[in-house]
Amino acid sequence: MLFFLRVLRGGYDDAFMAQLEGNLNPFFQAMCRAQTLQFPHKRSSMVSLDSIRRDPRWRDPNLHEVISMLGHPMDPVKSNAAAYLQHLCYESDRIKQEVRQLNGVPILVELLDHPKPEVHRKACGALRNISYGKDHNNKMAIKNCDGIQALVRLMRKSSSIEVKELVTGTLWNLSSHEPLKMMVINNGLQTLTDEIIIPYSGCRRDSSNPSQLLSAEWNTVFKNTSGCLRNVSSDGAEARQRLRDCEGLVDALLHALQSAVVNKDTDNKSVENCVCILRNLSYHVHKEIPGAERFQEPHATHLMRSVGHQKKKNETDCFGGKRPKEEWFNQGLELLYQPEVVRLYLSLLTCSQNHNTLEAAAGALQNLAAGHWAWSSYIRATVRKEKGLPILVELLRSDVDKVVRAVAIALRNLAMDRRNKDLIGSYALRDLVGNLPCGQQHPAKNLEGDTVVSILNTIHEIITDSPENARALIQGHAVQKLVAINKSSQAARETKAASHVLQTIWAYKDLRTALMKAGWNKSHFKTTTTGVTKKSKSIKQGIDDITLPLMDKNQG
Repeated sequence: MLFFLRVLRGGYDDAFMAQLEGNLNPFFQAMCRAQTLQFPHKRSSMVSLDSIRRDPRWRDPNLHEVISMLGHPMDPVKSNAAAYLQHLCYESDRIKQEVRQLNGVPILVELLDHPKPEVHRKACGALRNISYGKDHNNKMAIKNCDGIQALVRLMRKSSSIEVKELVTGTLWNLSSHEPLKMMVINNGLQTLTDEIIIPYSGCRRDSSNPSQLLSAEWNTVFKNTSGCLRNVSSDGAEARQRLRDCEGLVDALLHALQSAVVNKDTDNKSVENCVCILRNLSYHVHKEIPGAERFQEPHATHLMRSVGHQKKKNETDCFGGKRPKEEWFNQGLELLYQPEVVRLYLSLLTCSQNHNTLEAAAGALQNLAAGHWAWSSYIRATVRKEKGLPILVELLRSDVDKVVRAVAIALRNLAMDRRNKDLIGSYALRDLVGNLPCGQQHPAKNLEGDTVVSILNTIHEIITDSPENARALIQGHAVQKLVAINKSSQAARETKAASHVLQTIWAYKDLRTALMKAGWNKSHFKTTTTGVTKKSKSIKQGIDDITLPLMDKNQG
């Protein structure tokens, strides 16, 4: 990219131009002198670099000189210097570091409040490139000079879609750094929701047809903003609650996904971001909602009937249904576990080809079916009634490890429902067993250890208190694989999980005769200690947990 200094003649007097030229290096001086040529009235001009190169004094400006131009009194100099920095910082970690060390970041942040659109737009473009990448020192430099607040102010005041794209892109980059997530939430959550998420989700009435909601617009600014919120939603319980309580956010995200399903446009990045946000907000919802103790089984049946079934007139949600209200509930929070949401996730699991979207949709169902509270029982039954179990079983045949893992854990939580357990035992055991390795020989999918453990835990849940399912497991020739894992797996967690399944099988005395006829004896079902502990990924397991929330590492 060539760096051209554009100056509007007529905007500055000759004395000022002479002063300007005296302060610039020969490269900038040559550009300014060329501006004195006759050009059409009130038109800007770009100087030919070829003519300047012939001047023996010409050279590229060094980084210190470019940064110094950010503070020049002429706005065109400021904007072009910022544009040049944006170019220099593109995919150059060394230049980004030097800009930071030369204190260029605070100057760029200050220019975000500049009244001239050309100046604050190019300054924001430079900050977007500086904030991109793995060097979190650049992100912290922006934060340390109140850059997040300045970006949010620019978002509020600018009507330019290009500026909004740059602001949200920069915030997306910043939100990938853990220490900045709550700062983004504190300073920008409601603004991002009001300015971007709600308008572009289509969760507003069509002025020409008030009975109809608009369709979502999958543009860059929505993608950036949903990516930013996806990152911050993974920060922990406080962050999750702040997003759940954010007025209009959950409604808008659900409507955007509904629009995607209706329009058969479920594979784009924005849809992926929206599902991941909702999956994260569904995590531990049964523990974190206000008044959660009122909904713990078996004392909450009457509350479950009242909340979500008491309707108030003229209060509709983004699905067109009536919205319930209780004094201890936020409306958006309430929408996270309504039956419409189950249908929405199942639709995404049916029609999306995006593996991240599939994982997140299965993870959302997994979260909603977790725990011992009234709504999880309701969700488990709703998945069955909506014929969601065959959809999940089909996805066990996926070649994508993270999809298989999320689906397996979802089935485990759903199997806490007795009728679901019987159905899953009848129709899913074959596929679950098919995904297991046989000793040292792994299947073609080569699933990761965490996924194998998740499958074993799901099988264990299916056969617990169900001798019929345990018998089906034996008839499916699973014992050979389970014994092989128990005896020869090098992963302690796999060995332990397989051992639990084997011990549960052997505990059914009525099945022992069949096992011994097949050549198995008590020694095959004992716990072994051959597995060695391997350092595994930080993926939480257990009935209440999900595979950790997705976070985009490569922000753009």
